[in-house]
Amino acid sequence: MNPRRKKRLTLVLALVVGLGATVGLLLYALNQNMDLFYTPTELVHGKKDGSKPEIGQRLRIGGMVVEGSVVRDPQSLQVTFDVADVGPAVTIKYDGILPDLFREGQGIVAQGELVNATTIHAHEVLAKHDEEYLPPEVAEAMERTHAPLQYTEEQLQGSAQ
Repeated sequence: MNPRRKKRLTLVLALVVGLGATVGLLLYALNQNMDLFYTPTELVHGKKDGSKPEIGQRLRIGGMVVEGSVVRDPQSLQVTFDVADVGPAVTIKYDGILPDLFREGQGIVAQGELVNATTIHAHEVLAKHDEEYLPPEVAEAMERTHAPLQYTEEQLQGSAQ
């Protein structure tokens, strides 16, 4: 092989290895910063594929604030409340000022770390802004959980008789 071709081959191989290393490091960095979304039921029982978050994992959880579950510490800004969808409730601990629209029975999304199987220490709490709005992740999860019943024409005609 002549020296010119050898030099080109070395340059091309160096570029390919460098590009591969760059893509690998980029994917590693993005994976470390990814926050997965869970509903309270998925957090407790796991997603359909059987995956459950690990203790200390960063995640986002969305659901409705359970009526009568909000407990405020009078000495600090610490607030503890439960969030539920159609299944079990999950406890959220938050230290800070809650959004103005936060209240019991309201849909929220909390971002934080999993402390134990049913407790999350949140560093951010978002509340929905009106009666019809649901965060996209919550709406999608609620649609999956509450899939509307599909009736055939025969079933509808049979029930009318």
